[in-house]
Amino acid sequence: MSKPRILVTRRWPASVEVALSEGFDATLNEDDVALDAAQLREALLSYDAVLPTVSDRLPAALFEGDAVRTKILGNFGVGFNHIDVAAAKTKGIVVTNTPGVLTDCTADIAMLLLLSVARRGGEGERELRAGAWTGWRPTHLVGTKVTGKTVGIIGFGRIGKAFAQRCHFGFGMDVVFYNRSVVDPVEAARYGARQLPTVEDVLEVSDFVSLHCPGGAENRHLMNAARLAAMKPGAFLINTARGDVIDEVALIAALEQGTIRGAGLDVYEAEPHVPERLRALDNVVLLPHLGSATEETRTAMGMKVVDNITAFFAGREPPDRVA
Repeated sequence: MSKPRILVTRRWPASVEVALSEGFDATLNEDDVALDAAQLREALLSYDAVLPTVSDRLPAALFEGDAVRTKILGNFGVGFNHIDVAAAKTKGIVVTNTPGVLTDCTADIAMLLLLSVARRGGEGERELRAGAWTGWRPTHLVGTKVTGKTVGIIGFGRIGKAFAQRCHFGFGMDVVFYNRSVVDPVEAARYGARQLPTVEDVLEVSDFVSLHCPGGAENRHLMNAARLAAMKPGAFLINTARGDVIDEVALIAALEQGTIRGAGLDVYEAEPHVPERLRALDNVVLLPHLGSATEETRTAMGMKVVDNITAFFAGREPPDRVA
């Protein structure tokens, strides 16, 4: 019996590619260049499974027509707002993701961004590397103390909770959060956190605001001009969730005008494009989507995809099915 034919859209950790090649008739992206819309459409017509990443856009138009061969999309990542799940479902295509395994590393990156922007780490490194540092002085690159401040978290899922734990127990921060559903106060207290009724309530009291909510749908531009203006004038915004939860144009204006003091970003609205005006600002720390970028986590993510498609083609329910 022939093995299912699968396409891996980007390079994955070597051990995962070996597992995929052993279990399936796998086509790997040796050049690691993102596929365009035409190539992704062709993949849906030619392969039993397509294994996309956040860098692959799969809108409804790609699923149109009667010749779609793909039966499962084994997504490499937790978020799947880059896939039109409804269109995939209409074609009978199963969609899976990789929850759980990237929680700690994404929370770590959020903490890195918070500390870096508060203590002006990016500015300091750029100055030193440029040979412009003239020595220690009392007023040089004075930042903001983190310990004891209030951090507001939007979205209290796995990553939001892990971030709260780091902030409260690691840095003595007061943690408040907004979550779409009510969280048991006893559960929230395990992370040193308390729930507030609205996003605006969180923004009003927070020195740092960190986003940990899904992208797409009703969360698109969750942080718009009005909500940025509702933050404390000296507050910082951190985003390791999805780029579209922030109105990037409004954020740039808020940073340029001093509406907020700074931002730390790992994700962007139109990745890999980052606006020039944003890159020109000193009061923002920018990372190239590194949230899950550790050897351990990326391998674990890949192996979750292996588990999902293996189960599917064996006639079992994939463990991480989202549609």
